[in-house]
Amino acid sequence: MTIRHRVTALLPRRNDTPITARAWMAFESRVRALHGQDRGDVPGWVLVTLMTAGIVAVLGVLAKDQLQDVFKQAMSTVKP
Repeated sequence: MTIRHRVTALLPRRNDTPITARAWMAFESRVRALHGQDRGDVPGWVLVTLMTAGIVAVLGVLAKDQLQDVFKQAMSTVKP
């Protein structure tokens, strides 16, 4: 069964058009049943983002002089 057929099977039937609130709720319940209630791992992504920001901040403090030297060397090799 193709994706088009799957989506078409989930849509409200023609006798429900225009889409009424009841038809929309039926469509939503079909989609939720198909895909489940999983909305992703938000706390995990927040933790990853905070840890990444922490690592960048620590590296910025510890290696500031070295990073500036690398940047200056790279910029000096660029021709105008």
